[in-house]
Amino acid sequence: MQIYLPDDLYAEVKSRKLPVSELLQGAIRAEIRREELILAMEEFLEDALHEFGEPSSEALGRAEDLAARIKAHLNPPVEEPDVQPGAHETKAS
Repeated sequence: MQIYLPDDLYAEVKSRKLPVSELLQGAIRAEIRREELILAMEEFLEDALHEFGEPSSEALGRAEDLAARIKAHLNPPVEEPDVQPGAHETKAS
């Protein structure tokens, strides 16, 4: 099996002496696991829809609100530093 790496990525791998084979194996295993979990989730949702039916618009709204709150918690907004244009940061000694 051969893999292609763009020149910049190849240079980084070489300069950092990264274990390419181990990294590739880990990435492939992670992708296989991710796909297995997606399939399991799809089967679970299909079973739940069969057992309980389609959710109401109210339930969907609550789920969307909850998902938005979770997403906001996991990815809080980044505060930009208050730096004036042309100003340079300095470190105190």
